[in-house]
Amino acid sequence: MNSHTQSAASAFLKPRKTPRQARSATTVEAIFDATIQVLLADGATRLTTTRVAERAGVSVGTLYQYFPHKQSLLFAVLKRHLEAVAQAVDSACQQHVGQSIDTISDGLAGAFLDAKTAHLDASRALYLVSSEMDTADLIDEISLRVYAAVAMTLASATDARFVDISAVAFMFSAALSGIVRVVLDREVDPAMLQTLRAELPVMCRAYLATAMRRAHSESSSK
Repeated sequence: MNSHTQSAASAFLKPRKTPRQARSATTVEAIFDATIQVLLADGATRLTTTRVAERAGVSVGTLYQYFPHKQSLLFAVLKRHLEAVAQAVDSACQQHVGQSIDTISDGLAGAFLDAKTAHLDASRALYLVSSEMDTADLIDEISLRVYAAVAMTLASATDARFVDISAVAFMFSAALSGIVRVVLDREVDPAMLQTLRAELPVMCRAYLATAMRRAHSESSSK
């Protein structure tokens, strides 16, 4: 996609306006919540702005004041969700700078999972959106932000060194995202979530331990 096409796509998906007053923010929040509810009930294909407006208790005209069409609305809801996840990871990274690698790994895995499961219905519904809309640029933007924060934090570990911190941070971040999505893509019961919460940190630690051994081995062979 060239820069002209990217600009056109961004303009098409951009909201009409951003709420600046408390009342407007409340209205947009109601619209977002209604969008999630309609997505879960009807799916992305059958979702319409009329159904969302009815569920939110606002007129279609009010919805159009903020979002000119269905695609703009869905994009805005997805962006809000992804930015919340990125913010949670950013905060966890800042809190764990300069700690042991196991503490960092557990902290980042827990923060990511907490962000994804805090609003479980939203996570599941928005996986549908991301698979049916052209959201590659948005997802790449958020992924790069998360990856950069993870790389910085892993590099600060007091007891670990890696051959290629960029590659390790990328694989660590991708593993978190992929594993959680596989689980949340289906109907999730409490037992499955408990298993995920117990096993995800184990898998993350195991990967980092392997990467550390590789670094030690390469260092020793020089």
